[in-house]
Amino acid sequence: MDNNHGVSVIERPTSVSVPSVAPVGIPFVIGASPVQSADNPATPGVPELCMSWAEARERFGYTEDWAKYNLSEFAYSHFVLYGKQPVIFCNLLDPAAMNAAVPPSDIEVEDHKARLPLEAINNNNLIVKVAGGTGDAFKADVDYVAYYSEENLIVELLSTGDAYEQTSINVAYRAVTPASVTPNLVAMGLENIELCLATASIIPDLICAPGYSHNPLVAAVMATKTTINGLFKAKALIDLDSTDAGAKTVNEAVALKTANNFVDENQIVCWPKLMLGDRIFHMSTQLAGLMSTVDGDNGGIPYESPSNKHYKCNAIVLSNGDEVRLTHMQANFLEGRGIVTALRFLTGLVCWGNYTACYPANRDVKDHFIPINRMFDWVGNTFIRTHWASLDKPMNRRRIENVRDTCNIWLNGLVGGGFLLGARVEVDEDANPITDLMAGIVRVKIFITPPPPLKQIIFVLEYDISFLSLALAA
Repeated sequence: MDNNHGVSVIERPTSVSVPSVAPVGIPFVIGASPVQSADNPATPGVPELCMSWAEARERFGYTEDWAKYNLSEFAYSHFVLYGKQPVIFCNLLDPAAMNAAVPPSDIEVEDHKARLPLEAINNNNLIVKVAGGTGDAFKADVDYVAYYSEENLIVELLSTGDAYEQTSINVAYRAVTPASVTPNLVAMGLENIELCLATASIIPDLICAPGYSHNPLVAAVMATKTTINGLFKAKALIDLDSTDAGAKTVNEAVALKTANNFVDENQIVCWPKLMLGDRIFHMSTQLAGLMSTVDGDNGGIPYESPSNKHYKCNAIVLSNGDEVRLTHMQANFLEGRGIVTALRFLTGLVCWGNYTACYPANRDVKDHFIPINRMFDWVGNTFIRTHWASLDKPMNRRRIENVRDTCNIWLNGLVGGGFLLGARVEVDEDANPITDLMAGIVRVKIFITPPPPLKQIIFVLEYDISFLSLALAA
């Protein structure tokens, strides 16, 4: 037996835990990117976190052809226009499987360079011969080099090779088929959002699929996946179709929202599109950047609505580029039907709308106000992260008090900062019957009141005749 003689110290765990605050304004974006042109291409179908514009281009490539490659649109908007990061991209275009053979054809050479489309794949299927396609093929890295530059795959003839003086060459290759990334494939690919924690070590809270989300199937699955890993809550940013086949007017937009059944409290529906210079953006793309900006301006707390904040655009347009000029009444009409739009009014061109897609059918402020809905998600996500480590430890009064006190202290800080109007935490007997306690189940009631957006200010003007008497008396 040890002979313990002296003074010793035993440390006990702190009775209050440090909250693990959930990140906000983190988009998960799914679709197609020109990954065949990337310097270090990401694995198709695997969510990957990008922290910068340079990293996004290195891993996913880039093109101005946003109609084919929606991830390029989002990367440009989020990193370049809004200067926000990070983004989780999930590219579904697999060059190894989604490609087609392009038969041999003669291509003109200028300044010893031939330009192939960006879709051309630089691999062993790239065959370069003299014009007409006769004879042996030229050798890669001996007679020519191939590399991607802007919107092309360049075949550059080397001065040390046999092809240098050719004025045209015959080229055969295989090309990726971005059209293979269909709405059905995107709907299935959304399941990969469950991998974010494993591959990117972060849970997104915004789900985006610009160019695909107008499809009712994709939008429905996006709404389903707003509960990630069965635990964490997110919001799906949805676009209404603004082509000739969709909605070109305010009334058509409202009718289309109803027809597509975009009525979920976890959907935020947008119409129409935005233009900056000659670039046309899906509104959901810029809304993600705007929400991330507003969240960041508030210390990563999503208590403020993106409405009446400036988009990065100079026009509101349909898919074909035709400008849409909305009056204040029309913008309010859209908002009152659960559609986020844009408005050019007193302060410039701004986002306009405070409601999720469930409005006006669902009048619960917890569900229909965007900032209140997101605050409930964020508080819930934070508590899950904070107290996950408590699972499977012995259930006793000290541990339950730790959970209660930790929640109370953190919420009180939010109240003090003005992010909540009030909050309290309760662990009462009525909500915790003995049968649940025996099964290891504890219910902690959280009461929070995020501030609603200030939607209307009413000034009441009245003619006061008493001032007439005072004026005359003077």
